[in-house]
Amino acid sequence: MQRGKKYKAIAEKVEKNKLYSLEEALVLVKASKIAKFDESVEVHVKLAVDPKKGDQQVRGAVVLPHGIGKMAKVAVITSTKATEAKEAGADFVGAEDLIEKIKLGKMEEVDVIVASPEMMPKLATVAKILGPRGLMPSPKTETVTDKIKEAVEMLKKGKLSFKNDNTGNVHQVVGKISFDAKKLEENYASFLDAIQKARPAGVKGKYVTAISICSTMGPGVKVVL
Repeated sequence: MQRGKKYKAIAEKVEKNKLYSLEEALVLVKASKIAKFDESVEVHVKLAVDPKKGDQQVRGAVVLPHGIGKMAKVAVITSTKATEAKEAGADFVGAEDLIEKIKLGKMEEVDVIVASPEMMPKLATVAKILGPRGLMPSPKTETVTDKIKEAVEMLKKGKLSFKNDNTGNVHQVVGKISFDAKKLEENYASFLDAIQKARPAGVKGKYVTAISICSTMGPGVKVVL
């Protein structure tokens, strides 16, 4: 992959094998702004899990104290709680009509989908579309629930769901470069705490094996565990 001069100049300031304190890492990340837009700050966590084993899947949710700099777009699929969903501020509300839009590729872009339990058998028909995009509702991330109003309100406040990818890593945005360091530190701490709480019972020994932090366009900085 060809990198630009700005990226290379910033990458040279990061020692490849050095583990930085979170404070040092954030200084480097905040100084690595390349894009004209307000880049996100991402945390990438490598876990000692076997993603092929069902009992070692990492799934969880967290409400970051300072959000991530944008309000989530939420769709609710329900046949019983539509009024509740609309009152809570859901961006899109429907039942079979939304499922049909997903099938046809006509569903507008959303960050999260919440469903009431009675809709799950019907959502199974689009699981292969939603799953790879991380949008399939699940009880483990509290996106399948009868408490639609509460779920939507929490998502609008910044509640985020996370899960491991097929290499055993978890990736999460924890804010924007424009956030002050203290807000980023507190969001980071909340996310890492949620990762620990989501530790599968089947994982023995060391669980978190590496952490790096970066901006959307910048190089990764390894952080002390």
